[in-house]
Amino acid sequence: MSAADLVVRGGTVVNADWQGAAEVFVGAGRVLALAEPGAPAPDGSRPEEVDATGLLVLPGGVDPHCHVGFTSGEFTSLDDYRGCTTAAVFGGTTTIVDFAIPGPGQSPLEAVRERQGAAGQGLCDSALHGCVVTWDDTTEEQLAAMAGLGVNTIKMFTTYRGETMADEYTVLRTMKAVGATGGMVVIHCEADHIIEEAQRLSGDRGRTGAEHMGDTRPELAETASVAEVLAIAESVGAPVYFVHQSSAEAVELVAAARRRGRPAYSEAVAHHLVLDEGAYAGEHPERFVCCPPLRPRATVEGLGRHLFTGEISTVGSDHCCYDTAQKERHRHDVRAMPNGLPGVETRLAVLYSEYVAGRGLSATRFVDLVAAAPARLNGLYPRKGVLAPGSDADIVLWDPDARWTVRTGDLHMATDYTPYEGRELTGRARTVVVGGRVVVRDGALADPRPLGRSIPSGPVGPLR
Repeated sequence: MSAADLVVRGGTVVNADWQGAAEVFVGAGRVLALAEPGAPAPDGSRPEEVDATGLLVLPGGVDPHCHVGFTSGEFTSLDDYRGCTTAAVFGGTTTIVDFAIPGPGQSPLEAVRERQGAAGQGLCDSALHGCVVTWDDTTEEQLAAMAGLGVNTIKMFTTYRGETMADEYTVLRTMKAVGATGGMVVIHCEADHIIEEAQRLSGDRGRTGAEHMGDTRPELAETASVAEVLAIAESVGAPVYFVHQSSAEAVELVAAARRRGRPAYSEAVAHHLVLDEGAYAGEHPERFVCCPPLRPRATVEGLGRHLFTGEISTVGSDHCCYDTAQKERHRHDVRAMPNGLPGVETRLAVLYSEYVAGRGLSATRFVDLVAAAPARLNGLYPRKGVLAPGSDADIVLWDPDARWTVRTGDLHMATDYTPYEGRELTGRARTVVVGGRVVVRDGALADPRPLGRSIPSGPVGPLR
């Protein structure tokens, strides 16, 4: 056993399946032991002590849905690995999962290699989803090569025709190939033909501005696509993970498939669980344009209930770091506007405040949603998502009683706004340990070294 070089003392450790008072001993970047309060180091050493009195000691968050420097159409989001991971660690996330989406003329495998090469810029570790747009005679070989590089989850889209949209044949072939090697397709489900018709009708009425975003991408487009993709997955016996589901109906379709024995999982994202379509009636509706759109308050409440039922598997951020100028360029036509909200830094705090402090969600369930289950479903568990002997020493000291107001100027994301501006929150990260290094201490950057790694994933799932 390595000698202990750090110990977190005095806090309440919270894993997805247990919480209690314990000391966390760390050595060589890994958790060495969880011990009774006051216990000496197991090897008799005198490690650096971090005081967690009155705090929750959590495994670092795993964000399963981050877009770093993402290009869509004429727009590229404004952060790189350094910027995104800086914001992540300040918010309590110590592993991000980015997307290697091929650019024009780029193969899926080339996109993966390019992204993996950039991971060393980060303050924390990152993993990758690959992406397939069109199936051809090289795709199966590329998927095998990506698996060899530790990329076992493959993103697909059923919308954005002419850009990233995959047809049903490509979805089926990719699911079959990826599922056979222990991987999984992660999929953005919105039926593009329904969206195109909704957008045509909105255009005929002169209602394509940001304030009409909800009309251009109806809930029906999401549920129709989820049903079709579930059928494809069932036909080939493949697992499937649905990103950013925005309604209870969509989640319930997936839950019904799971009850039939199918490995099917639902991700929600923080903004769909907290914000609603009223934001489109505000002063800056363009800042809230995301895909799927923000939904009516009743839909938000219905979605949020499934955090308690267990039907939602994970909560991500769907972080897309555009700024106001990019959003305003096509303010009057959402068909040309970049979709997405900045959120990697606020994911944990917003969810904790709204659902743990505000509605009584348990701390263990919170950890499951933001760390353990994302790690399992991305083939990163138990290296990530848990505090246990042998896991990476990614540790968050969380103040459950901290009351604070979200202000853009106090955050670290590479944009000039947050969708939560002025929101009063309870709970936030105070000190963050990444790989045994104290990177954030008492809310200030303590170690700026870019020591992030590209983390390979293994076979995905299953959940507990």
